[in-house]
Amino acid sequence: MKHSLPLLLLILVYSQTNYAQETNPMERPNIVWIVSEDNSKHYMELYEAQGTPMPNLELLAKKGIVFNHMFSNGPVCSVARSTIISGCYAPRIGAQYHRRTEFVPAPDGLEMFPAYLRKAGYYTSNNAKEDYNLLKEDNVWDNSSKASSYRDRAVGQPFFHVQNFHITHEGQLHFTSEQMASRKTSREPNSITPFPYHPNTPTFRYTYAWYDELHRKLDQQIGEFLDQLAVDNLMENTIIFYYGDHGGVLPRSKGYIYESGIHVPLIVYFPPKWQHLAPSDPGSRIDGFTQFIDLGPTVLHLAGIPVPEEMDGTPFLGSGVSTEALNTRNTAFSHADRFDEKYDLVRGWRKGKFKYIRNFQPFNYDGLHNFYRFRMLAYQEWEELYRKGKLNQAQRQFFEKRSTEALYDLENDPHETNNLVKDPKYLEKLEELRAELTEHLKSLPDLSFIPEPIFVKEGINNPVAYGQQHKEEIGELIEIANLSLMPFPLAKIHLKDALNSQNPRKRYWAMIACSSYGKKAKYFSKHARQILEAEPDNLVKLRAAEFLALIGNKKMEAEFYKVLENAKTLTEANLILNTVVLLQDLGKIEKHPIPEGLLNPAWIKEGKTLVNRRLEYINGR
Repeated sequence: MKHSLPLLLLILVYSQTNYAQETNPMERPNIVWIVSEDNSKHYMELYEAQGTPMPNLELLAKKGIVFNHMFSNGPVCSVARSTIISGCYAPRIGAQYHRRTEFVPAPDGLEMFPAYLRKAGYYTSNNAKEDYNLLKEDNVWDNSSKASSYRDRAVGQPFFHVQNFHITHEGQLHFTSEQMASRKTSREPNSITPFPYHPNTPTFRYTYAWYDELHRKLDQQIGEFLDQLAVDNLMENTIIFYYGDHGGVLPRSKGYIYESGIHVPLIVYFPPKWQHLAPSDPGSRIDGFTQFIDLGPTVLHLAGIPVPEEMDGTPFLGSGVSTEALNTRNTAFSHADRFDEKYDLVRGWRKGKFKYIRNFQPFNYDGLHNFYRFRMLAYQEWEELYRKGKLNQAQRQFFEKRSTEALYDLENDPHETNNLVKDPKYLEKLEELRAELTEHLKSLPDLSFIPEPIFVKEGINNPVAYGQQHKEEIGELIEIANLSLMPFPLAKIHLKDALNSQNPRKRYWAMIACSSYGKKAKYFSKHARQILEAEPDNLVKLRAAEFLALIGNKKMEAEFYKVLENAKTLTEANLILNTVVLLQDLGKIEKHPIPEGLLNPAWIKEGKTLVNRRLEYINGR
């Protein structure tokens, strides 16, 4: 790092003073993406006073543009990267689940955006992470590997290159207590005050400090890569992006649509030669909202390539894009679905300083066990402190039932711990954002309202066409789900109608709505019992048993064994086991190992399937 910063400074100053603005209209800029894993903006001094100093990125920002509001639509790798490579909302195209059960095809008529660059004469290279939930054709990258480099292009050929840095990935925080005791950090752990939703313990303070250390190493690696571009005489003809591939990785960030899980850093550097494509001057900051759906369309626009109509995003850089226009963009959509073996369905809508979150299954509390997350000592300690009753209100929320909806004023509550839903002063804002999110979900339409096992069976071959064929039905399912936002006496008659519907998906969502009400919906206990006796749909039976157990019915274990034995696919079994873990950890059903022989042996491969992770957790007690 001692050498990279001065060299980068020299080349940036030189490029700012020695290259003319006029360019050959047939010439196209090189475009480089520098991408780091698992970084939200909250841990960088460039964005937050208590963040890590990162001198190489700060210098790039001084000569470039900083975007204050860039959002990953999904809070985890494969979903975020599928959004970027397609320019599409993942729940619209069936790419919203992490880890994917199966690959999905791209929408008809759409290719991954680097394919359009290749057709236009660009060399496309990716070093090296892909992690898409979409089927990838052979026309996307000239080279995508750990050896991939823009240096392999033909002489004079423009290039688009992605350089991924893995040093800040979640796995780097899977250290042991012995490592925590022996490994030093640049920042003294005891000088750190964790965010208000985290317990202030030595384990958490050290985890913050080590994450800070990883940011410092990341900045050094980025500086070395920028030096390489400078040595290759490319700084004067290359537009450089830096962003995090989704939000951070400390507990309650990755996998969750709180700001720490989706609000990422974004810096874009334009050399003087291409400054006319920038919306504002070097050293400026832009407040307008940008999202991951916009990254691919932006690169295409910078390269002079038309943006396909099938993409959801719009360019935020290039010809015709002004700061004034960008600053009118003030909404962002976010979503969280299955995260490895942990199921959820959460949707978010940010508008200006307000954030609305809709928990469609609020009984699935945030801290539900997840194998890979809980390899982190901080996660383990947080759960232990909760079970011992040693957390304050803000810290307990992660392990308790959520509200069906939440509204946060991020200007006054940046860490989303004070839910304003019940404050009458914010009723108008609540209704506004609720309505806008609901309309957005229907317009996609959002495929997550079709249970994943059904979607995989019926819609996996053409998700977008399947969504359009079922658009009206999905809208009706969303309305049934939203019954849980009404006072129960008003919702009761509508829930009756849904439970008596001929459509099993409507019965399915009606039972979830009942579970969202909890004991307020005890009126439907008899109906749920009838479902267990006579319902032909296994997933509806699952939700009926779940409801009865959540409201306090005892001896429900056998009902879950029945639905588990009737599971037809690994995906269905994983969904059922999610409920078993939820209810066992809540103390609603007895903690017993799953009886042998209930599941297809092919689904139980050590370390290979999500079902196996659940079984290890359940049976390992």
